[in-house]
Amino acid sequence: MARRMDEYLKPLLEEERFDFYRAICDFGEREIAPNLLRWERGHELVPTSSISAMGELGLFGLTVEEEFGGQGGSHIDLVLMGLALGYYSQSVAITPGAATSLGTKPLQLFGTPDQKKAHLADLAAGRRMFVFGLSEPGRGSDAANPQVTASRTADGWRIKGEKCWSTNARWASHVVVHALTDPAGRPGHRSTCFIVPMDATGVHYGEMEGKQVWLQSSTGSIAFDDVLVPDTAVLGEVNEGFKVMVTTLNGGRLFIAALSMASLAFGLDKCRDYAQERIQFDEKPIGRFQRVQDVLLDMDIAVEQGLTWLMHLLRRYDAEALARESAAKVKIELSRRSSDLLTQAMEICGGVACLDEFGLIRHHRDMFVCRVGEGSNFALKSLATRPLLSRIGDLLQ
Repeated sequence: MARRMDEYLKPLLEEERFDFYRAICDFGEREIAPNLLRWERGHELVPTSSISAMGELGLFGLTVEEEFGGQGGSHIDLVLMGLALGYYSQSVAITPGAATSLGTKPLQLFGTPDQKKAHLADLAAGRRMFVFGLSEPGRGSDAANPQVTASRTADGWRIKGEKCWSTNARWASHVVVHALTDPAGRPGHRSTCFIVPMDATGVHYGEMEGKQVWLQSSTGSIAFDDVLVPDTAVLGEVNEGFKVMVTTLNGGRLFIAALSMASLAFGLDKCRDYAQERIQFDEKPIGRFQRVQDVLLDMDIAVEQGLTWLMHLLRRYDAEALARESAAKVKIELSRRSSDLLTQAMEICGGVACLDEFGLIRHHRDMFVCRVGEGSNFALKSLATRPLLSRIGDLLQ
Protein backbone atom coordinates (compact mmCIF):
# COMPACT_ATOMS: atom_id res chain seq x y z
CA MET A 1 0.00 0.00 0.00
CA ALA A 2 1.41 3.41 -1.00
CA ARG A 3 2.09 5.58 2.03
CA ARG A 4 0.83 9.14 1.98
CA MET A 5 3.17 9.73 4.95
CA ASP A 6 6.21 9.30 2.70
CA GLU A 7 5.28 12.38 0.69
CA TYR A 8 5.61 14.48 3.84
CA LEU A 9 8.66 12.71 5.24
CA LYS A 10 10.84 12.91 2.15
CA PRO A 11 11.29 16.73 2.12
CA LEU A 12 12.13 16.66 5.83
CA LEU A 13 15.00 14.18 5.51
CA GLU A 14 18.35 13.84 3.84
CA GLU A 15 18.24 11.42 0.91
CA GLU A 16 20.31 8.82 2.76
CA ARG A 17 18.00 8.93 5.77
CA PHE A 18 14.89 8.58 3.65
CA ASP A 19 16.43 5.58 1.85
CA PHE A 20 17.18 4.05 5.26
CA TYR A 21 13.55 4.55 6.29
CA ARG A 22 12.31 2.96 3.07
CA ALA A 23 14.60 -0.04 3.57
CA ILE A 24 12.95 -0.71 6.95
CA CYS A 25 9.52 -0.26 5.35
CA ASP A 26 10.48 -2.98 2.86
CA PHE A 27 11.63 -5.22 5.73
CA GLY A 28 8.28 -4.73 7.44
CA GLU A 29 6.43 -5.52 4.22
CA ARG A 30 8.38 -8.79 3.84
CA GLU A 31 8.83 -9.98 7.41
CA ILE A 32 6.06 -8.43 9.52
CA ALA A 33 2.95 -7.74 7.47
CA PRO A 34 2.44 -11.33 6.15
CA ASN A 35 2.65 -12.78 9.69
CA LEU A 36 0.65 -10.34 11.81
CA LEU A 37 -2.73 -12.06 11.55
CA ARG A 38 -1.24 -15.45 12.40
CA TRP A 39 0.57 -14.00 15.42
CA GLU A 40 -2.55 -12.20 16.62
CA ARG A 41 -4.95 -15.08 16.16
CA GLY A 42 -2.46 -17.46 17.74
CA HIS A 43 -1.88 -15.08 20.68
CA GLU A 44 1.85 -15.11 19.95
CA LEU A 45 4.45 -12.56 20.94
CA VAL A 46 6.97 -11.39 18.37
CA PRO A 47 8.88 -14.63 17.64
CA THR A 48 12.56 -14.84 18.42
CA SER A 49 13.27 -15.45 14.73
CA SER A 50 11.85 -12.01 13.91
CA ILE A 51 13.80 -10.42 16.75
CA SER A 52 16.95 -12.05 15.36
CA ALA A 53 16.13 -10.70 11.90
CA MET A 54 15.78 -7.20 13.37
CA GLY A 55 19.13 -7.67 15.07
CA GLU A 56 20.78 -8.71 11.81
CA LEU A 57 19.33 -5.60 10.17
CA GLY A 58 20.96 -3.50 12.91
CA LEU A 59 17.75 -2.17 14.43
CA PHE A 60 18.91 -2.70 18.02
CA GLY A 61 22.10 -0.74 17.45
CA LEU A 62 20.76 2.25 15.53
CA THR A 63 21.89 4.81 18.11
CA VAL A 64 24.86 2.88 19.53
CA GLU A 65 28.33 4.23 18.79
CA GLU A 66 30.25 2.48 16.02
CA GLU A 67 33.09 1.62 18.41
CA PHE A 68 30.65 -0.73 20.17
CA GLY A 69 29.36 -2.27 16.94
CA GLY A 70 26.35 -0.01 16.49
CA GLN A 71 25.21 2.09 13.55
CA GLY A 72 26.25 5.40 15.14
CA GLY A 73 22.91 6.99 14.25
CA SER A 74 20.78 9.56 16.06
CA HIS A 75 17.37 9.50 17.69
CA ILE A 76 15.92 10.55 14.34
CA ASP A 77 17.00 7.18 12.92
CA LEU A 78 15.33 5.36 15.80
CA VAL A 79 12.07 7.27 15.26
CA LEU A 80 12.18 6.55 11.53
CA MET A 81 12.34 2.87 12.41
CA GLY A 82 9.28 3.38 14.61
CA LEU A 83 7.40 5.06 11.77
CA ALA A 84 8.37 2.31 9.33
CA LEU A 85 7.42 -0.69 11.50
CA GLY A 86 4.66 1.01 13.52
CA TYR A 87 2.73 1.43 10.28
CA TYR A 88 2.10 -2.32 10.47
CA SER A 89 2.06 -2.83 14.22
CA GLN A 90 2.97 -0.70 17.20
CA SER A 91 3.64 -3.79 19.28
CA VAL A 92 6.26 -5.01 16.81
CA ALA A 93 7.90 -1.59 16.47
CA ILE A 94 8.12 -1.11 20.24
CA THR A 95 10.27 -4.24 20.60
CA PRO A 96 13.45 -2.69 19.14
CA GLY A 97 12.14 0.77 20.02
CA ALA A 98 11.91 0.23 23.79
CA ALA A 99 15.03 -1.93 23.78
CA THR A 100 16.91 1.07 22.41
CA SER A 101 15.23 4.19 23.81
CA LEU A 102 14.46 2.78 27.29
CA GLY A 103 17.01 0.00 27.60
CA THR A 104 20.22 0.97 25.85
CA LYS A 105 19.86 4.76 26.01
CA PRO A 106 20.27 5.18 29.79
CA LEU A 107 23.43 3.09 29.61
CA GLN A 108 24.77 5.29 26.82
CA LEU A 109 23.93 8.47 28.71
CA PHE A 110 24.93 7.50 32.24
CA GLY A 111 26.98 4.30 32.10
CA THR A 112 30.60 4.07 33.18
CA PRO A 113 33.25 3.02 30.61
CA ASP A 114 33.30 -0.45 32.19
CA GLN A 115 29.51 -0.78 32.04
CA LYS A 116 29.46 0.28 28.39
CA LYS A 117 32.26 -2.13 27.54
CA ALA A 118 30.43 -4.97 29.27
CA HIS A 119 27.08 -4.48 27.56
CA LEU A 120 26.86 -2.16 24.55
CA ALA A 121 28.24 -4.48 21.89
CA ASP A 122 25.77 -7.24 22.77
CA LEU A 123 22.91 -4.75 23.04
CA ALA A 124 23.71 -3.30 19.61
CA ALA A 125 23.73 -6.77 18.05
CA GLY A 126 20.45 -7.82 19.67
CA ARG A 127 22.20 -10.58 21.61
CA ARG A 128 21.27 -8.87 24.87
CA MET A 129 18.34 -6.64 25.85
CA PHE A 130 17.81 -4.23 28.74
CA VAL A 131 14.33 -3.48 30.11
CA PHE A 132 13.54 -0.29 32.02
CA GLY A 133 12.00 -1.04 35.43
CA LEU A 134 10.01 2.08 36.22
CA SER A 135 6.25 1.55 36.75
CA GLU A 136 5.03 -0.28 39.84
CA PRO A 137 1.69 -1.74 41.01
CA GLY A 138 1.31 1.23 43.37
CA ARG A 139 3.13 3.82 41.28
CA GLY A 140 2.21 4.83 37.74
CA SER A 141 2.51 8.51 36.92
CA ASP A 142 4.08 9.18 40.34
CA ALA A 143 7.26 7.47 39.20
CA ALA A 144 9.52 9.92 41.02
CA ASN A 145 8.70 8.20 44.32
CA PRO A 146 9.29 4.47 43.77
CA GLN A 147 8.11 1.89 46.27
CA VAL A 148 10.89 -0.49 45.23
CA THR A 149 13.72 0.12 47.69
CA ALA A 150 17.47 -0.38 47.64
CA SER A 151 19.32 -0.34 50.94
CA ARG A 152 23.08 -0.39 51.48
CA THR A 153 24.83 -3.53 52.62
CA ALA A 154 28.44 -4.16 53.54
CA ASP A 155 29.43 -4.76 49.93
CA GLY A 156 26.61 -3.35 47.79
CA TRP A 157 22.83 -2.97 47.75
CA ARG A 158 19.75 -5.05 48.64
CA ILE A 159 16.74 -4.46 46.33
CA LYS A 160 13.14 -5.26 47.30
CA GLY A 161 9.82 -4.68 45.57
CA GLU A 162 8.09 -5.14 42.22
CA LYS A 163 8.04 -3.44 38.84
CA CYS A 164 5.27 -3.91 36.27
CA TRP A 165 4.33 -2.87 32.71
CA SER A 166 7.94 -3.59 31.76
CA THR A 167 8.15 -3.77 27.96
CA ASN A 168 10.36 -6.56 26.55
CA ALA A 169 10.62 -8.31 29.93
CA ARG A 170 10.47 -11.79 28.40
CA TRP A 171 13.55 -11.24 26.28
CA ALA A 172 15.52 -9.07 28.70
CA SER A 173 18.95 -10.05 29.96
CA HIS A 174 19.03 -7.17 32.48
CA VAL A 175 16.61 -4.72 34.06
CA VAL A 176 17.42 -1.11 34.89
CA VAL A 177 15.71 -0.73 38.27
CA HIS A 178 14.65 2.67 39.58
CA ALA A 179 14.65 2.32 43.38
CA LEU A 180 14.25 4.51 46.46
CA THR A 181 17.61 4.88 48.22
CA ASP A 182 17.15 7.97 50.42
CA PRO A 183 13.57 8.37 51.70
CA ALA A 184 14.52 11.58 53.54
CA GLY A 185 16.19 13.15 50.51
CA ARG A 186 14.81 16.18 48.72
CA PRO A 187 12.45 15.56 45.78
CA GLY A 188 14.28 14.38 42.67
CA HIS A 189 17.32 13.30 44.68
CA ARG A 190 16.14 10.29 46.64
CA SER A 191 16.31 7.43 44.12
CA THR A 192 19.01 5.47 42.26
CA CYS A 193 19.07 3.31 39.13
CA PHE A 194 20.72 -0.12 39.11
CA ILE A 195 21.61 -2.60 36.35
CA VAL A 196 20.34 -5.97 37.57
CA PRO A 197 20.74 -9.30 35.70
CA MET A 198 17.40 -11.00 35.13
CA ASP A 199 18.95 -14.30 36.21
CA ALA A 200 20.19 -12.91 39.53
CA THR A 201 19.06 -14.74 42.66
CA GLY A 202 15.75 -13.31 43.84
CA VAL A 203 14.60 -11.86 40.51
CA HIS A 204 11.25 -13.28 39.38
CA TYR A 205 9.56 -12.44 36.08
CA GLY A 206 6.01 -13.16 34.95
CA GLU A 207 4.20 -12.10 31.78
CA MET A 208 1.22 -9.89 32.64
CA GLU A 209 -1.99 -11.68 31.64
CA GLY A 210 -5.16 -10.25 30.16
CA LYS A 211 -3.58 -7.37 28.26
CA GLN A 212 -5.60 -6.40 25.17
CA VAL A 213 -3.19 -3.88 23.63
CA TRP A 214 0.25 -4.29 22.04
CA LEU A 215 -0.55 -7.97 21.69
CA GLN A 216 2.80 -8.98 20.18
CA SER A 217 4.83 -7.08 22.77
CA SER A 218 6.07 -8.68 25.99
CA THR A 219 4.82 -6.84 29.07
CA GLY A 220 6.14 -8.27 32.29
CA SER A 221 6.02 -7.97 36.05
CA ILE A 222 9.46 -8.25 37.69
CA ALA A 223 9.75 -8.92 41.43
CA PHE A 224 12.91 -8.39 43.50
CA ASP A 225 13.15 -10.57 46.60
CA ASP A 226 16.20 -9.32 48.53
CA VAL A 227 18.29 -9.10 45.36
CA LEU A 228 21.93 -8.32 46.14
CA VAL A 229 23.94 -6.24 43.66
CA PRO A 230 27.42 -4.67 43.96
CA ASP A 231 28.22 -0.95 43.84
CA THR A 232 29.26 -1.42 40.21
CA ALA A 233 25.58 -2.03 39.38
CA VAL A 234 24.73 1.63 40.05
CA LEU A 235 23.81 3.43 36.81
CA GLY A 236 24.61 7.13 37.09
CA GLU A 237 25.06 8.67 40.51
CA VAL A 238 23.64 7.48 43.83
CA ASN A 239 20.39 9.34 44.62
CA GLU A 240 20.28 10.75 41.07
CA GLY A 241 18.05 8.07 39.58
CA PHE A 242 15.29 10.57 38.84
CA LYS A 243 17.67 12.35 36.45
CA VAL A 244 18.35 9.06 34.66
CA MET A 245 14.64 8.38 34.44
CA VAL A 246 13.43 11.74 33.11
CA THR A 247 16.29 12.07 30.63
CA THR A 248 15.49 8.65 29.25
CA LEU A 249 11.75 9.35 29.03
CA ASN A 250 12.25 12.47 26.93
CA GLY A 251 13.44 10.33 24.03
CA GLY A 252 10.85 7.65 24.75
CA ARG A 253 8.02 10.16 24.46
CA LEU A 254 9.21 11.19 21.01
CA PHE A 255 9.15 7.52 20.00
CA ILE A 256 5.60 7.11 21.31
CA ALA A 257 4.58 10.21 19.33
CA ALA A 258 6.05 8.54 16.24
CA LEU A 259 3.99 5.39 16.85
CA SER A 260 0.90 7.60 16.98
CA MET A 261 1.83 9.06 13.60
CA ALA A 262 2.49 5.60 12.15
CA SER A 263 -0.96 4.36 13.17
CA LEU A 264 -2.65 7.49 11.85
CA ALA A 265 -0.76 7.18 8.57
CA PHE A 266 -1.96 3.60 8.20
CA GLY A 267 -5.52 4.71 8.95
CA LEU A 268 -5.35 7.49 6.37
CA ASP A 269 -4.14 5.16 3.62
CA LYS A 270 -6.66 2.46 4.47
CA CYS A 271 -9.54 4.90 4.72
CA ARG A 272 -8.83 6.85 1.53
CA ASP A 273 -8.58 3.62 -0.47
CA TYR A 274 -11.84 2.38 1.03
CA ALA A 275 -13.59 5.69 0.34
CA GLN A 276 -12.75 5.35 -3.36
CA GLU A 277 -13.61 1.66 -3.62
CA ARG A 278 -16.74 1.34 -1.46
CA ILE A 279 -19.79 1.75 -3.74
CA GLN A 280 -23.06 2.86 -2.11
CA PHE A 281 -26.10 5.01 -2.94
CA ASP A 282 -26.62 5.29 -6.69
CA GLU A 283 -23.62 3.02 -7.34
CA LYS A 284 -21.03 5.70 -6.56
CA PRO A 285 -18.05 5.68 -4.16
CA ILE A 286 -18.63 7.04 -0.66
CA GLY A 287 -15.63 9.34 -1.09
CA ARG A 288 -17.91 11.81 -2.89
CA PHE A 289 -19.61 12.73 0.40
CA GLN A 290 -18.37 15.89 2.09
CA ARG A 291 -18.34 14.32 5.57
CA VAL A 292 -16.05 11.53 4.37
CA GLN A 293 -13.80 14.07 2.69
CA ASP A 294 -13.69 16.13 5.91
CA VAL A 295 -12.33 13.19 7.90
CA LEU A 296 -9.77 12.29 5.23
CA LEU A 297 -8.55 15.87 5.04
CA ASP A 298 -8.31 16.17 8.83
CA MET A 299 -6.24 12.99 8.90
CA ASP A 300 -4.01 14.22 6.10
CA ILE A 301 -3.44 17.58 7.81
CA ALA A 302 -2.67 15.85 11.12
CA VAL A 303 -0.08 13.57 9.48
CA GLU A 304 1.67 16.47 7.75
CA GLN A 305 1.62 18.71 10.82
CA GLY A 306 2.62 15.94 13.20
CA LEU A 307 5.59 14.76 11.17
CA THR A 308 6.87 18.31 10.67
CA TRP A 309 6.62 19.08 14.40
CA LEU A 310 8.15 15.75 15.39
CA MET A 311 11.17 16.09 13.10
CA HIS A 312 11.80 19.61 14.41
CA LEU A 313 11.82 18.36 18.01
CA LEU A 314 13.99 15.38 17.12
CA ARG A 315 16.70 17.68 15.82
CA ARG A 316 16.52 19.65 19.04
CA TYR A 317 16.73 16.41 21.03
CA ASP A 318 19.81 15.25 19.13
CA ALA A 319 21.34 18.68 19.79
CA GLU A 320 20.61 18.17 23.52
CA ALA A 321 18.39 21.26 23.49
CA LEU A 322 14.89 19.77 23.94
CA ALA A 323 12.92 20.83 27.01
CA ARG A 324 10.95 18.18 28.90
CA GLU A 325 7.68 19.99 28.32
CA SER A 326 8.24 19.98 24.54
CA ALA A 327 8.55 16.20 24.47
CA ALA A 328 5.48 15.95 26.67
CA LYS A 329 3.41 18.27 24.46
CA VAL A 330 4.14 16.48 21.19
CA LYS A 331 3.38 13.13 22.78
CA ILE A 332 0.10 14.42 24.24
CA GLU A 333 -1.12 16.08 21.07
CA LEU A 334 -0.13 13.47 18.50
CA SER A 335 -1.52 10.60 20.56
CA ARG A 336 -4.90 12.20 21.30
CA ARG A 337 -5.32 13.60 17.78
CA SER A 338 -4.45 10.28 16.16
CA SER A 339 -6.71 8.39 18.52
CA ASP A 340 -9.69 10.65 17.80
CA LEU A 341 -9.19 10.55 14.04
CA LEU A 342 -8.77 6.76 13.93
CA THR A 343 -12.18 6.46 15.58
CA GLN A 344 -13.68 8.62 12.83
CA ALA A 345 -11.86 6.57 10.18
CA MET A 346 -13.46 3.42 11.56
CA GLU A 347 -16.90 5.03 11.35
CA ILE A 348 -16.32 5.77 7.66
CA CYS A 349 -15.39 2.16 6.98
CA GLY A 350 -18.23 0.73 9.05
CA GLY A 351 -18.37 -2.89 10.17
CA VAL A 352 -15.38 -4.01 8.12
CA ALA A 353 -13.20 -1.80 10.34
CA CYS A 354 -13.83 -4.25 13.21
CA LEU A 355 -12.23 -7.16 11.35
CA ASP A 356 -8.66 -7.96 12.30
CA GLU A 357 -7.63 -8.55 8.70
CA PHE A 358 -8.66 -5.00 7.76
CA GLY A 359 -6.08 -3.65 10.21
CA LEU A 360 -7.78 -0.54 11.60
CA ILE A 361 -8.93 -2.18 14.83
CA ARG A 362 -5.33 -3.10 15.66
CA HIS A 363 -4.19 0.51 15.47
CA HIS A 364 -7.32 1.85 17.18
CA ARG A 365 -6.74 -0.51 20.10
CA ASP A 366 -3.01 0.17 20.36
CA MET A 367 -3.48 3.95 20.32
CA PHE A 368 -4.62 3.71 23.93
CA VAL A 369 -1.07 2.82 24.93
CA CYS A 370 0.21 5.99 23.28
CA ARG A 371 -2.15 8.01 25.46
CA VAL A 372 -0.97 6.44 28.74
CA GLY A 373 2.51 5.09 27.97
CA GLU A 374 5.71 7.01 28.87
CA GLY A 375 3.58 9.05 31.26
CA SER A 376 -0.18 9.39 30.92
CA ASN A 377 -1.42 12.40 29.00
CA PHE A 378 -3.32 13.67 32.04
CA ALA A 379 -0.18 13.63 34.18
CA LEU A 380 2.00 15.10 31.44
CA LYS A 381 -0.34 18.04 31.04
CA SER A 382 0.66 19.18 34.52
CA LEU A 383 4.32 19.00 33.50
CA ALA A 384 3.74 20.85 30.25
CA THR A 385 1.73 23.58 31.97
CA ARG A 386 4.46 24.66 34.40
CA PRO A 387 6.27 27.08 32.03
CA LEU A 388 2.92 28.80 31.39
CA LEU A 389 2.38 29.41 35.11
CA SER A 390 5.93 30.08 36.23
CA ARG A 391 4.93 32.58 38.92
CA ILE A 392 3.15 29.86 40.90
CA GLY A 393 5.70 27.20 40.01
CA ASP A 394 6.21 26.01 43.60
CA LEU A 395 2.49 25.22 43.91
CA LEU A 396 2.61 23.05 40.78
CA GLN A 397 5.32 20.67 42.01
